[in-house]
Amino acid sequence: QVQLVESGGELVQPGGSLRLSCAASGGSFSTYAVGWFRQAPGRERNFVGAITDDGTKTYFAASVKGRFTISRDNAKNTLYLQMSSLKPEDTAVYYCVTGVGYGYWGQGTQVTVSS
Repeated sequence: QVQLVESGGELVQPGGSLRLSCAASGGSFSTYAVGWFRQAPGRERNFVGAITDDGTKTYFAASVKGRFTISRDNAKNTLYLQMSSLKPEDTAVYYCVTGVGYGYWGQGTQVTVSS
């Protein structure tokens, strides 16, 4: 059983940057790929990006590619999402996920992009 706790969400102006963190505990974090999803108000959850278990490969949704990066520190059991050039449409609750079939989810952290 893996527990995930996201942090770092806040209000940021358009064009700004923000880094989210996801701390994992209770399982073999380093053996799983890890990813980020987001859910805007009234909309379904969408894939944002993911990173392989060894951190050598990353994948992103077209809407964030070139603006967001993902990294992980397996020694600290922590996942990061670095977001830049933020847009109002990036406003959402961001969730980190891991496990077989992304079976483990955090509780989410709110990111609001607004002037």
